[in-house]
Amino acid sequence: MAKYRSRSLRSKWKKTSWLLRHPNLRKYVPKTMLFSKRNLLSMLSSYSTIYFKPTGGSGGFHIIRITKLPRGYRTQYNRLKSSYSTIALLYKKLLRFSNKRSFLLQKGIHLARTHGNPFDIRVMVQKTNKGSWVSTAMFTKIGRRGKVATNYNQGGRIGFFRQTLSAARYNKARIQRKEAALRRLGVSVGKNFDHYRKGFRELGLDVALDAAGKPWILEVNTRPQFYPLKNMKDKRLYRRILSYARQYGRHR
Repeated sequence: MAKYRSRSLRSKWKKTSWLLRHPNLRKYVPKTMLFSKRNLLSMLSSYSTIYFKPTGGSGGFHIIRITKLPRGYRTQYNRLKSSYSTIALLYKKLLRFSNKRSFLLQKGIHLARTHGNPFDIRVMVQKTNKGSWVSTAMFTKIGRRGKVATNYNQGGRIGFFRQTLSAARYNKARIQRKEAALRRLGVSVGKNFDHYRKGFRELGLDVALDAAGKPWILEVNTRPQFYPLKNMKDKRLYRRILSYARQYGRHR
């Protein structure tokens, strides 16, 4: 079996900083800062909802949603909700939760919904043996109501891109335009990452659509999971991703 040959990078902050340095990609990145008391104050003075997430996490684990209330703040971790009367108490809670690990604060995007459930989009970008980036597949991650993250590991389910957007009341022409734009965005991110580090062969963009349909890059995964596609009745997406992945030694 061929050895896996694609660079991985865990730090969400490092990957986000690369996007922020690119003028054409910066506009797709929600405001993101490293967690500190000063940055928490800054973010909550500007936004009504922010997310607290580990810089090295994956699978949607250890993410807390923070909502500003008329009096105080509310957090949600998985399904557990808690309230804090002051930002000092909130900061103390988050600091304890972080347990000296690095965390990010990110502006909350009100996710588009399909059949009442929030969803985001995974854009798979893979490199050919000739060195060109190709957006090989797109699918959606549809979250469970009341959960913070849409991830499969958090009880979400996988959906087909066009079907999900159709159920979200996008017409056929708009779906085609959105698909083309996201494919271009995926290739642009691949080229951007190559500028900073060599050796990436696959990326998975997690993209949210807001109420106006604007795409927002929530994060970029350098070892994106696609195994849930294997359980879909139509396995063409899975086979397409795998056909590229085998070129750099990935078999599932």
